[in-house]
Amino acid sequence: MKIVVCAKQVPDTTEVKLDPKTGTLIRDGVPSIINPDDKAGIEAALQLKEKCPGSTVTVVSMGPPQADVALREALAMGCDEAILVSDRAFGGADTWATSSTIAAALKKLDYDVIITGRQAIDGDTAQVGPQIAEHLGLPQVSYAENVEVDGDCLKVQRQFEDRYHIIKVKMPCVITALAELAEPRYMTVAGIVDAYDSKEVKVWGLEDLKDTIDEANIGLKGSPTRVKQSFTKQPKAAGTVLKDLTPDEAVAAIVAKLKEKYII
Repeated sequence: MKIVVCAKQVPDTTEVKLDPKTGTLIRDGVPSIINPDDKAGIEAALQLKEKCPGSTVTVVSMGPPQADVALREALAMGCDEAILVSDRAFGGADTWATSSTIAAALKKLDYDVIITGRQAIDGDTAQVGPQIAEHLGLPQVSYAENVEVDGDCLKVQRQFEDRYHIIKVKMPCVITALAELAEPRYMTVAGIVDAYDSKEVKVWGLEDLKDTIDEANIGLKGSPTRVKQSFTKQPKAAGTVLKDLTPDEAVAAIVAKLKEKYII
């Protein structure tokens, strides 16, 4: 089985800075991690590899050159190959341009299963995984919290509000993973050494994807959506503290305040 995992490097902080002109994240100087849902997807892929001898796991990430660190972490966890899709032409992409670019890279690979995280903690759109499936014309199952191989199909337990679905999907397919899908393993010392000494992170730029990409759908210019306004969350004002009230007086005060706010 050939498994491809799409992983994103995201800021490891809630205090992100935004470019006021483009509305995109300023990543310079901000510590980064592998997106949690994506990391669960990596672990799920490695578990599938262990259950199906002869399988391989390739991790693909689109991002700036510093995303190399996240890919080497994935290699140290046990992934076989890593590809960084990186070019200035891809910068400033929204979900449509991002998924278009990643799909163009995936078209150059062999795969039975593509696993993405449900959503990234920096954007929270949950759009890129399903869009990749649409670009590639593949069946997809989102919000996966358990995955098992069943012949030439996957049996997926999909989270759904207060219950779950059991869905059988034929490969090749796309799965979007919840963080609950798998608990990521730690990197081993030997894995870290191999990731930096023996394994290569391939870098694919625009020229490498010329035959599979539509340049009208990449980067900031190819993004149909724009961030109109961005701002940091404002702190809440201090609340009102009522002291020395009897139970009846407290109830009356609360009801009066709810009426004042038109809640009741």
